[in-house]
Amino acid sequence: MVSKAKKKEAETEKRLEKEEYSKIDKSSRVVTIPEEEKSPVPQVNKQKKSVATAPPVSKREIVSEEKAPIEVEESVKKEQTPVPAIEEKPRGKTLKEGLKKTRGGFISKIGSLFSRKKEIDEEFLEELEEVLFTADIGPFTSENLLSHVKEKLDKKSLDNPDAVWSALREKSKEILDLPVNDYDFNAKKPYVILVVGVNGVGKTTSIGKLASRFKSEGKKVMLAAGDTFRAAAIEQLEVWATTRVGCDIAKGKEGADPSSVIFDAIKKAQAEDVDVLIADTAGRLHTSVNLMDELAKVRRTCDKAMSGAPHDTFLVLDATTGQNALHQADMFMKVMDFSGIIITKLDGTAKGGVILGICDKMKVPVKYIGIGEQVEDLRDFNAADFVEALYEKESDQE
Repeated sequence: MVSKAKKKEAETEKRLEKEEYSKIDKSSRVVTIPEEEKSPVPQVNKQKKSVATAPPVSKREIVSEEKAPIEVEESVKKEQTPVPAIEEKPRGKTLKEGLKKTRGGFISKIGSLFSRKKEIDEEFLEELEEVLFTADIGPFTSENLLSHVKEKLDKKSLDNPDAVWSALREKSKEILDLPVNDYDFNAKKPYVILVVGVNGVGKTTSIGKLASRFKSEGKKVMLAAGDTFRAAAIEQLEVWATTRVGCDIAKGKEGADPSSVIFDAIKKAQAEDVDVLIADTAGRLHTSVNLMDELAKVRRTCDKAMSGAPHDTFLVLDATTGQNALHQADMFMKVMDFSGIIITKLDGTAKGGVILGICDKMKVPVKYIGIGEQVEDLRDFNAADFVEALYEKESDQE
């Protein structure tokens, strides 16, 4: 009985297991869905395949790609950063700027007189005479200017202070407008220029600026250090030649005979096909007769070395010395002739009117004027431009 019961129980369990298995099989069957009921499925596999075909990207490369825009932006910023401007060379002064202090001298006094007086009378002429004779133009030129005004008055050409102002300008231009020798570099080679003047007038500096000008014009330039009594003078000229101008220099030992140094310089310039030779000389005290005589010797030596030399002789005068510049010019004229005058330091003085006195009395033209420290501030002198700048009224400047 027991064995039958167990057998029956085992059969029942087996039947139940089959039923459970049958249920599980039915629930796991794949159901076929009609095509029209299917929803679109993104083709993920295809995208994965396209990604798989690209070369693998490392983590480091990804980081660098993220930083790339920043690097580009930085480079753009660098490009946009303004480049420091090249420092411009200081410009030279204008003639009006250079004569500012001189205009503030006797010209300003004349202008003040004209602004107060509306008609020409004896009192006006007396005040004008006082202003002119106390100016640095000297008594000789003061008398000439005043005589010109009175002559115009006698002819009834002047009827108001403004007309007198114009008459003064006219006479000043006539005094300053003297004929100047032109350089003849082709016919005279080397063209020898002798430069003289007392110590401290700016002689060596003027030579350097003049050499720089000729060099910029394409001339082959040589300097001669004829001021052998001062070692500093030789050194100063050598600095100009080697550093600032870029030209040759002929020099002797300190204390050597100036005439000998300049003689040798002329011969050297001839041998080396130099266009322009500018010779410095010792700073002479115009009160020293012996030194002035030695200067005359230098002049004769130049002619021995090269017939007709020097072709130009320039006297350098310091405008700040006023009437003393007139005395210097007078003394130098007794020793040698000059073809031109260089007036220096005009920008630093109210005594620039001395130019009128020098030209009127010496009848020697002003060749150059110095109105500043720059090389370009050594200017060609032009009488019309000078008078225009000198007699400019304050009302004209506004």
